[in-house]
Amino acid sequence: MTDIPLDREFWNDVLKRIARRTHRYSDAEDLLQTAFLRLERHRINHTVDNPAGFLVRTAINIMIDGDRHRKLLGNATSNELNECEDNSPLQDEVVAARARLARVKSGLEKLTPRTREVFLMHRLESVKYSDIASRLGISESAVEKHIAKAVLFLTEWTNGW
Repeated sequence: MTDIPLDREFWNDVLKRIARRTHRYSDAEDLLQTAFLRLERHRINHTVDNPAGFLVRTAINIMIDGDRHRKLLGNATSNELNECEDNSPLQDEVVAARARLARVKSGLEKLTPRTREVFLMHRLESVKYSDIASRLGISESAVEKHIAKAVLFLTEWTNGW
């Protein structure tokens, strides 16, 4: 069995080779440490003639395996997160929206029946002004006035909500 040199020069050289080959300068020490542990386990049953070469090659393989693992986990994790993601509004937003809706409903009740009907036909049913006018037998100008009246009233009515 070839012993591993204990001098700092050997370790600095191996560390530089790992960093240069993996392009992971910040991870080189971690890769070297993990590779050294694998070298020690391997040396129990096998002879290693070139420890530096073994360490560099093992560090590269560790990096490749880690990248593959992260890629597989990253895809699975992002898919799982998308499946579990809750896009529903927060409870306080729901309560506030219900309060605004109740305020708008009470405001709609204060409109005259004709103005309310014109406004709801346009906003809820997306009926065009000309179609509303022909259905109700009024002019388009009257439809515009009813909608403007409703929008102005509801804007003031819900102000601050």
